[in-house]
Amino acid sequence: MNDRKPVVTVVVPSYNQGRYLDEALRSIAAQTVSTEIFVMDGGSTDESVSIIQNWQSKLAGWRSHKDDGQAAAINEGIARGTAPYVCWLNSDDLLLPGGLDKLVNAMERHSAWPAAYGKAWHLDDASGRRTPAWVEPFNVRRMATRCVITQPASLIRRSAWTAVGGLDPNLKMALDYDLWWRLYRHGGPLGFVDEDIAINRNHDATKTRIHRRLHYKEAMETVRRHHGHVPLKWWLAQPYAVWWKTLIR
Repeated sequence: MNDRKPVVTVVVPSYNQGRYLDEALRSIAAQTVSTEIFVMDGGSTDESVSIIQNWQSKLAGWRSHKDDGQAAAINEGIARGTAPYVCWLNSDDLLLPGGLDKLVNAMERHSAWPAAYGKAWHLDDASGRRTPAWVEPFNVRRMATRCVITQPASLIRRSAWTAVGGLDPNLKMALDYDLWWRLYRHGGPLGFVDEDIAINRNHDATKTRIHRRLHYKEAMETVRRHHGHVPLKWWLAQPYAVWWKTLIR
């Protein structure tokens, strides 16, 4: 653990992602800003626990047992922390050098922001190719047609997280999309930082690829709940994103 008072609580939810976990933890530990890291492992049967044990002296806490899913695990980890800013990094994603520092500095300058986010890259695990993630400055109309925020590149004020009750444990896929809407309704627009922050790794075992239909179902329900109706774009995009992409994999 860092001896300095932690500025950011970082929760790493993980389950059988041992091949990526060490790299994810290294990307957090390399940040300049002081962090407290909690690894919430869902009872992995691969090499994850041995990797976590190797990191134990640098972690604020960890556990490995069956839990109630990703959202519940993240909520649990953040509740164990004390830092004024919070975030989570899935064990197959990465923070870029200085990424958290850029978000913290922006949040310190803009005290009204409930959260901030920046730019990210998609990394194809098979080819190693990087492509820019679709990220835009916050706009409610655009948020209703697609999620313009990439989760690994985000940072949330703990007071705002507590006020909205954290993540909804009933959601499996759209848990971050739902959170952005609730943070906006509570505290106003989320701040956009025009800097590279993180890498989102794409591979065949990601939830988004495996559960495309559930992903769209939860996302559309989230839009309906927070925006009042589902824009036509969702209905037009669904057949390609859910059915055609599944067929051509």
